[in-house]
Amino acid sequence: MNTKIKTAEFVSPMHPDKICDRISASILDECLKQDPNSRVAIETLGGHKKIVVMGEITTNAKLNFKKIIEDEINDNSFDISINIVNQSPSIATGVDNGGAGDQGIMVGYACNNTINFMPLEYNLARDLCQWIYRAYPNDGKIQITIEDNKFKKILVSWCGVKKDNLERRINYWFFKLSKTSNSTAKTNDYELLINPSGDWDIGGFDADTGLTGRKIVIDSYGPEVPVGGGAFSGKDPTKVDLSGALMARKIAVETLKSTNSNEVVVKVVYAIGKPKPIQLSIKADDREIDISEDLINHFIPKNIFQELNLKKPQYKELSKWGHFGNNSLWDN
Repeated sequence: MNTKIKTAEFVSPMHPDKICDRISASILDECLKQDPNSRVAIETLGGHKKIVVMGEITTNAKLNFKKIIEDEINDNSFDISINIVNQSPSIATGVDNGGAGDQGIMVGYACNNTINFMPLEYNLARDLCQWIYRAYPNDGKIQITIEDNKFKKILVSWCGVKKDNLERRINYWFFKLSKTSNSTAKTNDYELLINPSGDWDIGGFDADTGLTGRKIVIDSYGPEVPVGGGAFSGKDPTKVDLSGALMARKIAVETLKSTNSNEVVVKVVYAIGKPKPIQLSIKADDREIDISEDLINHFIPKNIFQELNLKKPQYKELSKWGHFGNNSLWDN
């Protein structure tokens, strides 16, 4: 995290993996819309005119899976296969008693070099991806490398757009960026790569398969920050892969502000069925922060739900553009 050269990637919502994230999150949102206490763990695999959705759902919601999926992809020509069962009773017992819905490790992060407390290279990659997507809502990838907070390399691979049009859009982004306070200075020695293997017109599910949870680094903070390993999309907040990570981000931001640090890393570890984490550590500029009982209580799942208002539909939008740095409750 202290290296001078840093790189981050971002992908558009039409990337195959992100389409799968969106489908899984859309099913979750519909469950929570009808029944806030829904238990959901959904995985989507899609590509080449076929979509498979599997997982566990326990809910009072009435779901038309085919319609939810077709509305999300705006296409009714896919062969859709659904295999959904109820949540395992062994898992349900622990969750019903207020425990975590799974074991796992979650990471929260915050730094002071951007206004939303996110890594600069990540912000730039996401911002450029959003900027191009607004004009060309297609499959695409962005990769940005910075050195000493200056642009070093910019890589844009975008479907269905000519190189000249992309270059004009990127130049407009640079102009826009120069007018904001949350930017790096444009330098004359960076390298710009646009569709380096040539312009391409076949993307999304027509070009490749996608899978829920294959973009966990993009969903988090970029490759300079550790990830716990668990995916976010398609999981209700009893799954601490999601809720524990969101609370870890909130505590990281609060600690950054209260200690006037440069960066904060929070790590939290859960055991399935246990309400309190079995490990919690906070480092502010590599200094260990004392952990109080009150702080530990913030990470009890039922307390996370209430504090962050997690039992409402909101997860499809998060699945599109990453779960942090979007001015959510856990970002402030």
